[in-house]
Amino acid sequence: MLFLVAALLLLGAILGTVAHAPLSFTLVAASVIAVWLVVFAVRERHGRHRHTSAR
Repeated sequence: MLFLVAALLLLGAILGTVAHAPLSFTLVAASVIAVWLVVFAVRERHGRHRHTSAR
């Protein structure tokens, strides 16, 4: 429960900051985060696929 409260507080702080940031900065930051998430997902899928086929 404490983790959920901390996550919501952090989300609120980030959204408040984005509301005052320029649109170009917001778009660049969102693109960087999206690329990072895609790379993470591909690495996780690739790692699990290789790990399960080796058994």
